[in-house]
Amino acid sequence: MKHSISMLVAAIFALGYAVPVLAQEVLPEVTVVATNYKYLKSVGGKEVAQPVQTLQRTAAAYDVKKSEYYEDDYETYFVSFYIPDGEILAAYDKNGKLIRTAEKYKNVKLPAAVTNAVAKRFPNWKISNDTYQVIYYDEKGSNKKYKLLLENGDKRMKVKVNEAGEFF
Repeated sequence: MKHSISMLVAAIFALGYAVPVLAQEVLPEVTVVATNYKYLKSVGGKEVAQPVQTLQRTAAAYDVKKSEYYEDDYETYFVSFYIPDGEILAAYDKNGKLIRTAEKYKNVKLPAAVTNAVAKRFPNWKISNDTYQVIYYDEKGSNKKYKLLLENGDKRMKVKVNEAGEFF
């Protein structure tokens, strides 16, 4: 009886070591290219709305060299990206580097700094419409601003705010 129990324990240990070895798969090699990391770092942020992040990542990951329109003769390529909430017009150099963008998004989730600044400066007003604009240049970085339509009863007012909640 003791002999069969010890054989059972030994078989369980052997099986425990063998199963993980059999379950291993060899994954294909992945090459990570960080050509447009500078763009993502410049336009990203803690409170950037999800649709905005998705479209920006798509623009950063786009490989102009794999495009059917790519030819070595041209210095700059312009590509448009669209989603229901916004759009990006991106310019790439012939090596695939993102050199500038013009971005516009409608009614995205606003950062807390923006909503807090509006609530503090304009109590009793509500934000009824917003447009988020990003201009990116490889040499200069990004310029982000929110154009807001505020309403208080039948009164309307347009204001511009940066991502830190500063009015201009």
